[in-house]
Amino acid sequence: MALAIGIVGLPNVGKSTLFNALTKKSVPAENYPFCTIDPSVGVVAVPDERLELLAKFSNTKKIVPAAVEFVDIAGLVKGASEGEGLGNQFLSHIRETDAIAEVVRIFEDSNIIHVDGKIDPVSDITTINLELILADMQTVTKRLANIEKDVKRGDKDATKEKEILLRVQAALEAEKLANELDLNEEEQLVMRSMHLLTMKPILYVLNKKAGGKNLDEMNDERFAKLIAYIKERGAHYVIVDAGVEHELSQFEGEEKEMFRAELGSKNDGINDLIKGGYDMLGLETYFTTGEVETRAWTIKKGSTAPVAGMAIHTDFKDKFIRAEIIFWKDLLDAGSFANAKEKGLLRTEGKEYIVRDGDVIEFRV
Repeated sequence: MALAIGIVGLPNVGKSTLFNALTKKSVPAENYPFCTIDPSVGVVAVPDERLELLAKFSNTKKIVPAAVEFVDIAGLVKGASEGEGLGNQFLSHIRETDAIAEVVRIFEDSNIIHVDGKIDPVSDITTINLELILADMQTVTKRLANIEKDVKRGDKDATKEKEILLRVQAALEAEKLANELDLNEEEQLVMRSMHLLTMKPILYVLNKKAGGKNLDEMNDERFAKLIAYIKERGAHYVIVDAGVEHELSQFEGEEKEMFRAELGSKNDGINDLIKGGYDMLGLETYFTTGEVETRAWTIKKGSTAPVAGMAIHTDFKDKFIRAEIIFWKDLLDAGSFANAKEKGLLRTEGKEYIVRDGDVIEFRV
């Protein structure tokens, strides 16, 4: 399934550096039919050691990892919702993504001037989110006007939609994101058709700088306020060093870790970002493996076997008969499919089976 995360941020927070680091991890686009040939889009593999182990087990000729599209959204300035700067381009591009990665600067550096002249992460988030809120207010107001005739003639669906829209409007007016509202499944379905920017899940990417004055390392009050702000909203965050990751993106393995240590960076924040985006959207992975190809397939958590099969081909849902399923670790421990079958680890499952993250599946259609 296609999965796109838009990278947004104010000027000089490290947004472009982060995108460049991510695109160094790009995978061949021909394996992903949903991909576009666009310099602002990077198709990035989801790091998963299980895939490598299964490929080795099967003596696979080709490995295809799960992937995430990261989209470098045009830079944001105050007034974007009114078309300031590249505002209209910013808003239209972000509307097409599944989630938002909001880059927030948490380091001080006199050589890199902040657009507001000071480092205040919560203020940066407020600026960006307010533009999203203002854009959504325009969308909601327009929709309310469009359905008013249907409401007046007693249309039940329009009346229900108006009730939901008024709740969302009140939240937006209070400068809250629409995704902070407690909506049931039916209400979420109605709002999904609106494609509101503030309904999208947000992953806050806290960008630090190796060797610099990082707020988290200084136990700075601004960092404490930032984490409190994120947690209060039930949002997700990762900490990265975009500059270091960009420098290290051409290296792999032990060599990469050696240079990372020299640069004073402790972990691979980029991998945390990729995994964080994947988890935030409620996604999981199952595998198919053999001599020709070992591949990771992306599905929504809780998918039944026929629905999961649609990741391979849409016909699999209707033509599904049964599936041969084994957990990836059980397969490796068994040493072969034959041994796994003898031990009763390889199971035949029907249409009601809920696929687990890490299942190895062969579909019968």
